[in-house]
Amino acid sequence: MKEKLICAPFNAVYITVFLLFFALFAVGVYVLRKKPERTRAVVLSVAMLITLVGFFVYKIFLSKDADFSRITAEAGQGGFNWWGELPLQLCNINMILIPIAALSEKKVLQCFCFFMGPLGAGLALLLPGTGFEHYSILLPRMIGYFGTHWMVVFGSIALGALGLYKPKFRDYFLTLGSAFSVAFVIFLINVVLRVTERNAFSNYFFTHDPEGNPILELFHSWLPYPFLCLIPCALILTPYVMLITGICRLAEKRGEKEEKAEAAE
Repeated sequence: MKEKLICAPFNAVYITVFLLFFALFAVGVYVLRKKPERTRAVVLSVAMLITLVGFFVYKIFLSKDADFSRITAEAGQGGFNWWGELPLQLCNINMILIPIAALSEKKVLQCFCFFMGPLGAGLALLLPGTGFEHYSILLPRMIGYFGTHWMVVFGSIALGALGLYKPKFRDYFLTLGSAFSVAFVIFLINVVLRVTERNAFSNYFFTHDPEGNPILELFHSWLPYPFLCLIPCALILTPYVMLITGICRLAEKRGEKEEKAEAAE
């Protein structure tokens, strides 16, 4: 049975998992669309807090997964290490920040989560890390990996879909600044973990090593220096933010026109 449920990008199992999470997202947005804003924010926050609990349960299973430790050790990543599994990757940070962004209405948090959440988690889903591709979706580590990442993708998008955040073109600078500020802080954490030998392979945000990611490997070839290798990511972030903002603005204007037309009738 497990052999028939191998999950890899864009195979039948992968698409099925995506459709399940998309259906959950669509139903949630539909049910909440006319609820008070506070209710929408609370429901989204609870969903992400449940995801956070699931994240730690998944890591506990991962710590006992001998196969995962062997695979990552053979890949030169040192095997399982709790200091290397903290929620400090881009997608994990968004998992923590989305509830705060939803409830606090802080623009800097909202734009960071709305844009960076789908981007970070989406890349992780398109290019799964070592030990998370071509294995059965029934394995605890696969359920945890794909479950948390899809929740971050749709949780981030939900900030906009539920009307909790309305992107503006000027938010680009806030997004870019916050993204690189967070990345620099994480880079410093990596340095501390490496120097203190808590985790000699600490590589949150991929500040030191692209770990086989073809896009990051390209950027690393341009600037083969820790943290600086992330600067070319702006080449992706800029058109991405502008495109998403443009689509959202058009949808918002269309919605306003429809509301006016209904009011006129």
